Amino acid sequence: MEQLIDLNTKNISEEHICCAISDKKCSDSYQAKKDWLAEEFNNGYVFKRLNERAKVFIEYGPAENAWIPITAPNYLNINCFWVSGKYKKNGYGKELLRIATEDARSQGKEGLITVVGTKKFHFMSDTKWLVKQGFEEVERISSGFSLLVKKIKPKAELPKFNESVKSGECSEKNGIVVYYSNRCPFAEFHAKNSLVETAKNRKLPLKIIKLETMEKAQSAPSPATIFSLFYNGRFITTDISVCMDTRYDKIMSKIIK
Repeated sequence: MEQLIDLNTKNISEEHICCAISDKKCSDSYQAKKDWLAEEFNNGYVFKRLNERAKVFIEYGPAENAWIPITAPNYLNINCFWVSGKYKKNGYGKELLRIATEDARSQGKEGLITVVGTKKFHFMSDTKWLVKQGFEEVERISSGFSLLVKKIKPKAELPKFNESVKSGECSEKNGIVVYYSNRCPFAEFHAKNSLVETAKNRKLPLKIIKLETMEKAQSAPSPATIFSLFYNGRFITTDISVCMDTRYDKIMSKIIK
């Protein structure tokens, strides 16, 4: 198994962050993700990746500081967790998860939590694989999200979603509404550029809401604070490619009957 490394405040400027490595059009939002990471490292955040030019990494941190609408005292929350390409089925996923579990144990945490889709959602971990690794579902909501937990302490209090996500709707009921944050190097570019053009071509009302603080993210109407698109108030998708003119109609037609 090849070397895994930690990113931190000292090396973040020199090291890549796996996603959007060569995507020049996303260079500004790529830097915004790095800036976000640099701040979050001070809040106990961990970014561990393979020491290769590849998408093999895990991100996690204290659930109290998570940019997600959950309540999970004394847990570690897993955000992005990805093993791709030739590195699949070579033990990297299990090793990254083992490291996070041991980190939680050494910190005296109750366990690990993560948000996934009840079916596969873009930019979220594989639910079935996590269940095989010992995670259990403790809550699911109507918009298709599930909260998984892997307890270290059997009597630990169960985590839960915040009330802001329970309805599966947002307060804006007219046209397209997007919530996003700098947790992803693709989100800002496509929300503020691709989607603007797509909505304009279809004469659709559009409102873009950037989650700029942890407090705003923790009260967001969707657990997918990387990117969530609502239409006429209803949650639709986490798929950032919906922003693109060539993909919008195909994706929306499958969801909106």
